[in-house]
Amino acid sequence: MKISAVIITLNEEKNIQRCLDSLIDVVDEIVIMDSGSTDKTAVISQQYQKVKFIVTEWLGYSKTKNFGNQKTQNEWILSIDADECLSEELKKSILALKNSNNPEKAVYEMNRLTNYCGQWIKYAGWYPDKKVRLFPKDYAYWKGDFVHEILIYELPVKFLKGDLIHYSYQTPSQHQEKTLKYAQLHAKQMKSQNKKANFMKLYLNPVFTFFKMYFLKLGILEGRLGFQLCWISAWGSYKKYELLRKMKG
Repeated sequence: MKISAVIITLNEEKNIQRCLDSLIDVVDEIVIMDSGSTDKTAVISQQYQKVKFIVTEWLGYSKTKNFGNQKTQNEWILSIDADECLSEELKKSILALKNSNNPEKAVYEMNRLTNYCGQWIKYAGWYPDKKVRLFPKDYAYWKGDFVHEILIYELPVKFLKGDLIHYSYQTPSQHQEKTLKYAQLHAKQMKSQNKKANFMKLYLNPVFTFFKMYFLKLGILEGRLGFQLCWISAWGSYKKYELLRKMKG
């Protein structure tokens, strides 16, 4: 079983080395699809012998990832973001699967643990945050036009022990900036689907988002940062409907 890791990048000099270091002893090939980085992403990446660094125009999350999959030479794909890396336990799980005589034709799911402003988040619905990231490339593909891409497959799902470590936001302003970006994309998506922003969605959805994350999913146990991330998530819910209301036509 040989594995190709696929990463999409744009100005990831702060993250890419950590990501690549975690992959280098686990995968057989690393394909990086870069959308025109102007920092040291390319310089750092090209120091690794296993890396195939490809500069491409931005096609959107799904199309760029699918394009990257096509550029690999191995049967199995490990899809990982530049701000993620493999924990030691997850490395062992993947290597055990890789070295097995006859790995089952399936997609493989793992838990993702996020570091938010320096704190590991276990509540507010942020953990275990299961992700399917290891799959045979001929049996799965990414789909989604605007916001988060979804992996489409018709195979059984197996679980790998260990965490996919995610270094997300370093500051609250960074979180707000990214949340606003996603709100804009969500609004465009809803507009394309002829959805409307009524009073309930505009004002009650954000309240419910906060209540669910902070109380029902115990974000309150994360202290000050728990309140912060729940509030920003609720604000993002409000912004996407506000932006949808402002769109004409």
